[in-house]
Amino acid sequence: MQLRPAAAEHIPAVHAIYAHHVLRGLASFEEEPPSLEEMRRRYEDITRRGLPYLIADFAGLVAGYGYCAPYRSRSAYRYALEDSIYVRDDMQGRGVGSAILGELIRRCEELGYRQLIAVIGDSGHAASIGLHASHGFLRVGTLRSVGFKFGRWVDSVIMQRPLGPGDAAPPAPLSP
Repeated sequence: MQLRPAAAEHIPAVHAIYAHHVLRGLASFEEEPPSLEEMRRRYEDITRRGLPYLIADFAGLVAGYGYCAPYRSRSAYRYALEDSIYVRDDMQGRGVGSAILGELIRRCEELGYRQLIAVIGDSGHAASIGLHASHGFLRVGTLRSVGFKFGRWVDSVIMQRPLGPGDAAPPAPLSP
């Protein structure tokens, strides 16, 4: 498996992976998959900001993808990012998500960010909670019953990990 920056030609595969999770899982609170054009727009928004957007290439197949986006739009949040990671259903359990998350963390630290947030759909999503915990994230809260999908109320678990020195020192200006 090789990790590399996503390119425009990977977006159809990214779209297929995400659509599967939207339609069959609780990792995303979207209920209808966005169009391919919308996925391209989201990809361009992330990469235009200089933020990491990666794919995991497994023998020529996009086995998963992940990216980091601004946690919130207000300026005081500028040192905090939120990660998103999705793995093809038939590639689960092979370390794809862990490899992507580890590389996202490394790249975000290099860029000068200080906090990485995970907003995990469904408090029962043990795989994602465990993945994040294995990379140093701490569970900092649960928003109970904030989503309603597949006929039931769904929680969001909030996990957080410091990047670099975290809050131990004032930040330097972010790398472009």
